[in-house]
Amino acid sequence: MISNLDYTTLQQLWWIIASIVGALFLFLTFVQGGQTLLWQIAKTDIEKSLVVTSLGRKWEMPFTTLVLFGGALFAAFPKFYATSFGGAYWVWILILFSFIIQAVSYQYRKKPNNLLGSTVYEGFLFINGSVGILLIGAAVGTFYTGSNFTLDLYNKVTWDYTLLGINLRGLEAAFSLFNLSLGIFLVFNARVLGALYLLNSIDLSSTPDLESRLRKGAWSNFLIALPFLLYVLICLLLMKGFGVDDAGVVSLVASKYLSNLLAMPHLLIMLLLGIILVLYGVVSSSFKTSNKGIWFSGLGTVFVGLVVLILPAFNNTAFYPSKLDLQSSLTIYNSSSSMFTLTIMTYVALGIPIVLAYVVYVWKLMDSKKLTVEEVTNEESY
Repeated sequence: MISNLDYTTLQQLWWIIASIVGALFLFLTFVQGGQTLLWQIAKTDIEKSLVVTSLGRKWEMPFTTLVLFGGALFAAFPKFYATSFGGAYWVWILILFSFIIQAVSYQYRKKPNNLLGSTVYEGFLFINGSVGILLIGAAVGTFYTGSNFTLDLYNKVTWDYTLLGINLRGLEAAFSLFNLSLGIFLVFNARVLGALYLLNSIDLSSTPDLESRLRKGAWSNFLIALPFLLYVLICLLLMKGFGVDDAGVVSLVASKYLSNLLAMPHLLIMLLLGIILVLYGVVSSSFKTSNKGIWFSGLGTVFVGLVVLILPAFNNTAFYPSKLDLQSSLTIYNSSSSMFTLTIMTYVALGIPIVLAYVVYVWKLMDSKKLTVEEVTNEESY
């Protein structure tokens, strides 16, 4: 059956697969969001231990998923990988660095006689959850706003954006109000997910004050995230997009992304459903006694993330536009691997459901019993 798929279908399929992985990563940023909440919601050493130990059981998952997302893009769309990661490497290096210090922090935060002390490592966790996620959001925003690169006949990338004589190599993405708003929304949405996850994973019967702060934190961070989400959505409906005609010529098109939503109504439905699910998860946890909000808001985040990643790539749209030379812009058709490579990858991808099932099984085992004060008192893991 796979061998009967045409080249265009394989290209579209692999962008969808990569988008699903990216959307799952956005859900898993509850780890990063929980890290940024540490100083706000945990007032005692016991509460800190509960929060860090709960998050520490899952910290590898967002990093592994981010690497998988990058790996899928590298294999399926090597031209995009080479252009973005090769030209805008400062932004990607800083993102990678933020995840490195996260791993170090979980490993050494409570080591006896550690040189830096636990407070410094907690600061590293905050950087990973704030700066790291902000830069990821800004990088994704360039799918809509474009980047400052050109490609020559041999696909050599030239990045041209300087500030005070310094080539920023992708960091200028954070100067765009749209990109910055998307990044800030992801940071505060991650904080919402972090609060909801901690409500679900920790036995809060002996720490009612922590429970109260988590419920308030979920609502207050949602209110902060909401204006940035609304700004991003309004911009998407009004901004010009990068359309591609039948000859492959790229041009600016008025209200291109609104046209894409109307042409693909399933994405519009998914977007609205995602927002409703996020809102329901927050409200049910903030104003009721439910601890299941993470699953509703998490699924809603996945839906919104899918729309954000798919919208700029389909319906004859350049998903990685060049602001310096429109014809250097990348589409899923001019940046993908060969048909042979995509076909082989698709056969390998048949094993993905088995891996996902294993992850779900392990997750269920790890969270079958809520984390208790006694557990972290007797032997603190992180």
